[in-house]
Amino acid sequence: MSIRTLDDLLAEGVSGRRVLVRADLNVPLDKQTGAITDDGRIRAVLPTLGALVEAGAKVVVCSHLGRPKGAPDPQFSLGPVAGRLGELLGAPVHFATDTVGDSARSTVAGLADGQVALLENLRFNAGETSKDEAERGAFADQLAAFGDAYVDDAFGAVHRKHASVYDVPARLPHVAGRLVLREVEVLSKLTGSPERPYVVVLGGSKVSDKLAVIEALLPTVDRLLIGGGMCFTFLKAQGLEVGTSLLEKDMVETCRNLLERADGKILLPVDVVVADAFAPDAAHDTVRVDGIPSHRLGLDIGPETVAGFAAALSQAKTIFWNGPMGVFEMAAFAAGTRGIAEAITKADAFSVVGGGDSAAAVRALGLDESSFGHISTGGGASLEYLEGKTLPGIAALEN
Repeated sequence: MSIRTLDDLLAEGVSGRRVLVRADLNVPLDKQTGAITDDGRIRAVLPTLGALVEAGAKVVVCSHLGRPKGAPDPQFSLGPVAGRLGELLGAPVHFATDTVGDSARSTVAGLADGQVALLENLRFNAGETSKDEAERGAFADQLAAFGDAYVDDAFGAVHRKHASVYDVPARLPHVAGRLVLREVEVLSKLTGSPERPYVVVLGGSKVSDKLAVIEALLPTVDRLLIGGGMCFTFLKAQGLEVGTSLLEKDMVETCRNLLERADGKILLPVDVVVADAFAPDAAHDTVRVDGIPSHRLGLDIGPETVAGFAAALSQAKTIFWNGPMGVFEMAAFAAGTRGIAEAITKADAFSVVGGGDSAAAVRALGLDESSFGHISTGGGASLEYLEGKTLPGIAALEN
């Protein structure tokens, strides 16, 4: 790829210049208190922001949070993020209470060299996600007016054809931030010539969400380990009873075909933790996959499966993991995800955690992030990259 980088921009000099940074500050918030429950994505953009601040730029940060419907919605305000970002940077972050309105204009105009502003949630403006190019372009014009240069450091959004990701780079000198550059370098290792054995672990709830990446990976991986809610559709494809577990009936035949084509590469659970209800205090126990009661649902992989998956991982030289093995948010159903994560850290392999819930699980379970080769900030983006898709945000930086 021929993408200019943050170092190229810094070499040209940014002191006194306004630099618009598209970050991915889409952090989870506690529904009751509004407090940030995982600041991993904020921390991930600090190397880029810190370098710009140190170089004397006037830094204007923009991001989305959640899925508001193109209008202001207090529950999705980036206000709490501005406070946390300021704590991590060690200096106040000036917060604009709108995206491109009076507050944004005055906040940006008031920046001194080395100061940082954060605009309100981009998705409060319908132009950000609009399918209409004119509407999206008009919003991009307004955003671009806040910068003399543009830095994309939002890997978690590069698979979206949104104004701040795709259209703004066409209007300003543009470079990739340190996070985006690192993500692309790591994922290109997986799509190039990964050291073998190459083992992929996929979890999460739906086969349909991961079908494209399974199709893309099957010819290239040595083993594909499948857990999480999606495993029950595969087990059903083998003719097994799955009780009231999560099941995509319309994907059963697809899973059957995948298993036939996989030539033994796909490993499925041999035991699962089943419960009476989807609740943290539900009665539960471990059963073989050929003995799931019709009235119970599976919420985690069992210890024998963890051991089998761990044995496969111990042989690996390259590992990609995307998706939890169970409902890790509930302590009773977190052992499978913890066991697989710990097995990955013990393997003598280059390991990549593919963002989203997997990255959240690593932090929620208190695991040492430095034990993994790389923890991606973009679940959907990393999967689409591995599928071989053109990512609009990356394409915009190449132009």
